[in-house]
Amino acid sequence: MKRAILGAFANHMTAPDLRWMPDEGFTFTRLRIELLSGLTVALALVPEAVAFAFVAGVHPLVGLYAAFLVGLITALIGGRPGMISGATGALAVVMVALVAQHGVEYLFATVVLMGLLQIFFGAMHWGKFIRLVPHPVMLGFVNGLAIVIFLAQLTQFKVPGTVVSDGHGMTGGEWLTGMPMVLMLILVGCTMAIIWVTPRITKVIPAPLAGIGIVAAVVIAFGLDVPRVGDLASIQGGLPTWHIPTVPLNWATFQIILPYAVILAAIGLIESLLTLNLVGEMTNKRGGASQECIAQGIANTVTGFFGGMGGCAMIGQSMINVKSGGRTRIAGIAAAIFLLLFIVAGSSIIELIPLAALVGVMFMVVIGTFAWNSLRILRRVPKMDAFVIILVTVVTVYSDLAVAVVVGVIVSALAYAWNNARRIHAIERPSSTSEGAKVYEIQGPLFFGSSDGFIELFNIEDDPKEVIVDFAQSRVVDQSALQAIEAVAGKYEDAGKRIQLRHLSRDCHQLLTNAGHLMVDSDDDPDYEIAVDYQVRTGILGGH
Repeated sequence: MKRAILGAFANHMTAPDLRWMPDEGFTFTRLRIELLSGLTVALALVPEAVAFAFVAGVHPLVGLYAAFLVGLITALIGGRPGMISGATGALAVVMVALVAQHGVEYLFATVVLMGLLQIFFGAMHWGKFIRLVPHPVMLGFVNGLAIVIFLAQLTQFKVPGTVVSDGHGMTGGEWLTGMPMVLMLILVGCTMAIIWVTPRITKVIPAPLAGIGIVAAVVIAFGLDVPRVGDLASIQGGLPTWHIPTVPLNWATFQIILPYAVILAAIGLIESLLTLNLVGEMTNKRGGASQECIAQGIANTVTGFFGGMGGCAMIGQSMINVKSGGRTRIAGIAAAIFLLLFIVAGSSIIELIPLAALVGVMFMVVIGTFAWNSLRILRRVPKMDAFVIILVTVVTVYSDLAVAVVVGVIVSALAYAWNNARRIHAIERPSSTSEGAKVYEIQGPLFFGSSDGFIELFNIEDDPKEVIVDFAQSRVVDQSALQAIEAVAGKYEDAGKRIQLRHLSRDCHQLLTNAGHLMVDSDDDPDYEIAVDYQVRTGILGGH
């Protein structure tokens, strides 16, 4: 197992996605764009990391260290250059119960185990299963996440210090009133306007950074009394230090942290892989799922040993990075380094930035993230797809991303199974090779959903003595299909009639042979260039 994991890790680490510059090569302009994009992302990471630390019930530095370490490591070896990772709310809401019951040291141990599980998932190439997520689920995920980001920013319109965590997010608190609320709204609107107009004037500086810088300069210059980053909490601290979680190394501890680690690993990978796909669509890049799983796992394992709360991909900050021009690993690395500099040396400056400027940036992210075209196509797509889009959006808002995606995939799979189950039918005709025989040409897949419909296709009482069932346009998929064939064959046998199966594919032939239900009645053509007949023998089926 160790050799397999190391081999998979080595294969992924030599993947072509590990590049530092885009295809056009290194230029000063590209470097400037990447660094400024990283600075913009770092500024947006500060309030998010602090807020999610509060949600989890840990010190703000625990969230900031996680944002730095997870962001740095995934930027170095992740599956998609341009993605940003850090402490997220989806993980924080799971952590709060663990911290409340057992303390922060158990959280650190859980994050280490979470990372090891993610490395294992990546080594086993399980990240490829993200391709099973249908497009309607992706649309619902994006829309729901945009709404979640929007709702999360509303807490910044409340009086600092009055907002608390209820275990599911930030809640409570008194709303700003009077001039503070008016000023807050004006500054948010100004930030959004600056972000909108800047690209039309110049592309020298990323629009979000311009919005933050101009609004912050106005607030500081005029001494406006508005909520600032420092009102959330002090972000001043030192470098993260090596820290082995102080928990008992016994079976009881493992039983405590394993359930949380599994849930956190699953949520983190689902959110990361969906973000990877979304960023891939925007940058025209594909692949890297297993590599991203391994990178997330290494990042969380290291973070757990440095006093961080763990994390995963952040779609909001990833959108800021991509839309600011960040396309390579340099932007993500720069964001992590800038964040560390804020903590170690620049806290006094960063704490002066008005929250309104950061809220304005996130509101623009919401506008850019929400799939507005999905509102237009709801009436055009199949009703089930429209239902899945709405369902995933609602579940994302009222529960969490992982649950929403799982629900969406299950509903889509059931809908697909139902639609395929309705496709089963048969074309009846006389046989051209056996005089007096009747042929049933089966159309559509034969599986658990269509097995009952398959049985109902046959008119056993009125059929002739010999019946041929042709599967050229069908496919036997599972055990339920085998059971259905057995049931039909048994009924014909009881009626004293003979049944043959034709045009079964190689894998269907193998299924039937392995099941011991049918025996070959004619020479088997290994290339299946001619029809292959199978005859049911007395005593083979159903104990007859």
